[in-house]
Amino acid sequence: MTGRPRRRWAVVLTALAGCVAVLVPTASSQAAATGSHQVPKTAVIDGKRLEEARKRLERGDPALRQAAGDLTVRADGWLGQGPWTVVDKPKPAPSGDVHDYLSQAPYWWPSQPKTPENPWGCPYVQRDGERNPEVDTGTDRPDIGKVVNSTTTLSLAWYYTGKKKYAEHASKILRTWFVDPATRMNPHLNHGQFIPCKYDGRAIGIIDFSQMYTSVLDAIAILDTGAPGWSGKDRSGMRAWNTAFLDWLVNSPFGKEEAAAKNNHGTFHDMQVAALAVATGDKALARRTVLEARAKRIDPQIAADGSQPQELARTRSWHYSTFDLVAYTRLADIGDKVGVDLWAYRGPQGQSLFKAVDYLLPAATGAAPWPHPELEFYRYAATDVVHAAADAGDRRAKAAVPRLQAPPGGDLWALRPAAEQLDSIAG
Repeated sequence: MTGRPRRRWAVVLTALAGCVAVLVPTASSQAAATGSHQVPKTAVIDGKRLEEARKRLERGDPALRQAAGDLTVRADGWLGQGPWTVVDKPKPAPSGDVHDYLSQAPYWWPSQPKTPENPWGCPYVQRDGERNPEVDTGTDRPDIGKVVNSTTTLSLAWYYTGKKKYAEHASKILRTWFVDPATRMNPHLNHGQFIPCKYDGRAIGIIDFSQMYTSVLDAIAILDTGAPGWSGKDRSGMRAWNTAFLDWLVNSPFGKEEAAAKNNHGTFHDMQVAALAVATGDKALARRTVLEARAKRIDPQIAADGSQPQELARTRSWHYSTFDLVAYTRLADIGDKVGVDLWAYRGPQGQSLFKAVDYLLPAATGAAPWPHPELEFYRYAATDVVHAAADAGDRRAKAAVPRLQAPPGGDLWALRPAAEQLDSIAG
């Protein structure tokens, strides 16, 4: 064969190879399109479990289809909502800076008629467990709940379906609230849960973020695997925000006060600090926080029988018992990433996370009524923490799983294996 025919065949073969490359994307290009080539470096959820669930869905696993359907229904519901920003509230925080987060204490109520001379109806008095509807108007608290719930749901929906509309909307929501200079929130909570005519902000307001924000950290980690619409600038902006927020949580007077709390506030503070430490690369701080939680939290907060006396004293004792265990089980998830097995810990009176979850099982399964004060009992509030204990090796919890009540919108544990607060009292 002469040189000219050889050159012609080379041209033809090259063209055919190009056509094949267009018609059949390589595995790496498919992975780049969905982010599936990376295991998410999540702070709480086990990223490997997410990846395994994604692969099972790709194979058509029937056990996950219902959960995936429930997840995408929720995600679709968020597509037409947001983004939200702290700068659009009717009045700024007492600092005068519209970028400062503001929320109002939920269980404090006016005691006097509202008049032109006393527009708030001060003084305010506490009514534990009874939510004042004022807190849902004029502050940032309702919107941050939407930011957390939407970005968590949308990022997971993108990860499991590969549909860019979910990732792009999650990215826009996060960028608007945390990154964009015109609309971002300042990385502190100096004006959380203010009480009219009494306090401009309180350390207790940190719970507004600590109960939810670790889910945002995991959403960011999922988007970091290559989500469309999520840029390098977004990633660096969020990392800077998280670093500054962690510094405030650890070193500010409010942060130190909340760290000293003896009930669920202290547990959630630890969980938030540890998760932020993992997300920003300070694994030493994360490990120290989880280790200290054994004697600092479990020993004084969980009784020998597994009850949580500080939470049982509340008018919403079921809610707060499950709520505190959301923080504990997520803290245990973080511990797994820094070499601490919090589930294995036993206190001097035999206290443990397993016992605390087992204490809830009769009510969680419907086998017996909850024997403590509760203004509104929702059995499904315990579903996630029972799942967590079952996965950690608790035989009683594992046996209870088939008798759990699914929360509204379906049980997403198989796709989001980390406890969430399921009986929100924020709305």
